[in-house]
Amino acid sequence: MRIRAFQGLRPQPDKAAKVAALPYDVVSTEEARALAAGNPLSLLHVTRAEIDLPEGTDPYSEAVYAKARENFERLQREGGLTRETEPCVYLYRQSMGGHSQTGLVTVCHIEDYENDRIKKHEKTRKAKEDDRTTLNRTLRAHPGPVFLTYKDDSRLRELTEAVVSGAPFFDFAAPDGVRHTLWRVAGGKAFVDAFADVPYSYVADGHHRAASAARVGKELRDANPVHTGEEDYNWFLAVLFPAGELNILPYNRVVADLNGLSADEFLRQVGAGAEITSDADPSPTCPGQVSMYLGGRWYGLEFAADANEGPIERLDVSRLQDKILAPLLAIDDPRTSQRIDFVGGVRGTSELERRVDSGEWAVAFSMYPVTVGQLMEIADAGAIMPPKSTWFEPKLRSGLVVHTF
Repeated sequence: MRIRAFQGLRPQPDKAAKVAALPYDVVSTEEARALAAGNPLSLLHVTRAEIDLPEGTDPYSEAVYAKARENFERLQREGGLTRETEPCVYLYRQSMGGHSQTGLVTVCHIEDYENDRIKKHEKTRKAKEDDRTTLNRTLRAHPGPVFLTYKDDSRLRELTEAVVSGAPFFDFAAPDGVRHTLWRVAGGKAFVDAFADVPYSYVADGHHRAASAARVGKELRDANPVHTGEEDYNWFLAVLFPAGELNILPYNRVVADLNGLSADEFLRQVGAGAEITSDADPSPTCPGQVSMYLGGRWYGLEFAADANEGPIERLDVSRLQDKILAPLLAIDDPRTSQRIDFVGGVRGTSELERRVDSGEWAVAFSMYPVTVGQLMEIADAGAIMPPKSTWFEPKLRSGLVVHTF
């Protein structure tokens, strides 16, 4: 892995809590507007700049990107973001409940992404990738980091422990209760050298951010007749976490209707491909199980294992798609169907009950979370996971460090 220290932008400690923002893609325009209300320092004014334009503004319009650049420049001018005095890397710890994870904030090379030294497990959607590409190009910056993971490494663990035993640069709790702590490491040579021995990393979250960074970097590379590979546009912002510290939550599903079937007929057809138990736990207790909420009751579904299944077919989201969603509910492409929605596990199974009980949705499926090992196995095979298979929590905050190019 190629990483390096960089001289980016970051808030002063007393402003960090106000600048830090949830990733652009986990909040709607309305949610972003509410979160940033009364807080001109929030990076949401950059990553979701439509909140500062009239309601109904197309979030992909030129006016939004122009507003993002204006707000980004204002944040720097007014001291919300300050240029670092020297190249640095950072250690970033997130703590939520009894869980904590500590990653290295650095920049990675786009060629490692292009050459699959940074491995992917998910396809990108064109509209979202185009959006972040335009934003990065307009800002000449990467405002939000890509979430990468790597197989646990004892040398990196020792380096991390030595740094985090000292005083942090800033430490604050966000309104959602997640604690964010950052340590500044000038130069970062020991980390750069250690990552040179890490053969691969994996995109855990942020495929669109990574793809857009690579696209902009390639554009600038092709336009530069004296390109060397060391220019800032060759690098993108990332946080690298050891796999053993990550917390993956389930990514649940709700479907709007039963495809013309009655509840009884739907249950009968489900039972042809899965063993059904009544009054099941809303949360599956092991792989191979899915919990289904229908008509005010929870049912347990257990799919029989098949020795011929590959790593993708063994995923519960794949079994659900292949045995129920596609053949019974006609959800052939969950990426494009308007009859299915995805609910992050952080919202709990009560959110699934609420949606179905409201009458807006007909049935919900509660999943057992995919493991990091499964993610790596699929990425190592060069394969693609079904959409919305993983939900990582806590989410990385944008704005703690920004890379410019």
